[in-house]
Amino acid sequence: MDFEKLFLESKEEALFGRYITLENIHPILNTLNKNNNLNVVGKSVEGKDIHSYIIGTGKIKILIWSQMHGNESTTTKALFDLLKLLNSESEWAEKLLNHFTFYCIPMLNPDGAKNYTRVNANEVDLNRDFQTLSQPESQLLRRIHAEFKPDFCYNLHDQRTIFASGDTNNSATVSFLAPSFDESRALNEVRKKAMCVIVAMNDVLQALIPGQVGRFDDGFNLNCVGDTFTYLETPTVLFEAGHFQGDYDREITRKYIFIALLSGLKYINENDIVCDKTDEYFHIPQNKPIFYDFIYKNIKINYDNRQIITNFAIQFKEVLVGKQIEFVATLADIGDLNENLGHFEFDAEEKVYSDGKTNIPKIGQNFDFYLGDNVKIVNGLPIL
Repeated sequence: MDFEKLFLESKEEALFGRYITLENIHPILNTLNKNNNLNVVGKSVEGKDIHSYIIGTGKIKILIWSQMHGNESTTTKALFDLLKLLNSESEWAEKLLNHFTFYCIPMLNPDGAKNYTRVNANEVDLNRDFQTLSQPESQLLRRIHAEFKPDFCYNLHDQRTIFASGDTNNSATVSFLAPSFDESRALNEVRKKAMCVIVAMNDVLQALIPGQVGRFDDGFNLNCVGDTFTYLETPTVLFEAGHFQGDYDREITRKYIFIALLSGLKYINENDIVCDKTDEYFHIPQNKPIFYDFIYKNIKINYDNRQIITNFAIQFKEVLVGKQIEFVATLADIGDLNENLGHFEFDAEEKVYSDGKTNIPKIGQNFDFYLGDNVKIVNGLPIL
């Protein structure tokens, strides 16, 4: 299967960037609604429609949802790329639709999507609400799971730029998790099924982005949806769309999520999943939070009336301005930073820091500054 070619043919061009809202996806859903596939299955806290899109006639049922966290939109784009493929009348579309029934919730948290927040309008993290079930969005997903009785759940998320794939110097562009179902992180056939699918997806991705796939920590928390559904004996796969070098719009990562989705479905389609690939699963490196967006090394600053040489870590803060996400560089840490990496690194060669104000760097400040007489740093990047 030529995954790259399928992505180019299936990419939903109407969706781009990080700010994806109900306003963006609604026209696409209407276009895809060829056979009454589309329904309004619930309302958000603020009364926005939550849609389901059901397609396929196969016996294996996949429940897949995205933007449970409103500011995590990369997987929503990849889901719409998959839906475009499923509506393409191609050979692969026919195979998948004959083998699977897909129940898609392409935006579980439309209020959070509009406000570009992780939480819903009541400021509740829906992914920590699956025992209390205090929110209408959580209640809806729990009810759909009970009624649809899926064979697999696909839980789609984004992760921050901070994660490396294990002990490598590579960003974790895609990460996976087969969630635990108890405190001991025990293994049963339910978790093993999810692990087999993850191993198959990882095998494909390693040929495309070697060393850039990570494994999320499997600490148990029954308040999380994945842990709850695994506890309820549904194999659940957590997808995390991470950082690819320079890809802050996550258009490249989007491609690899699409490829992961498709390769996992291909594996399920072609195999009876009665396997034990736990060793291969745990061989996928566990994510480590060691990256910053920028690291500036060997900067001379004034500290306690003396000059010292130190390093700066700068992280982007994502700010919604109108209908655009702006990436604002802020100072995150000062020190040796020996255990950290930067997606962009710069050696200041002991040039003196200045900011035109106090000339004393402060954690959390928006960070434009100068190095010596001839280097200006604007929003994290040097202008020489």
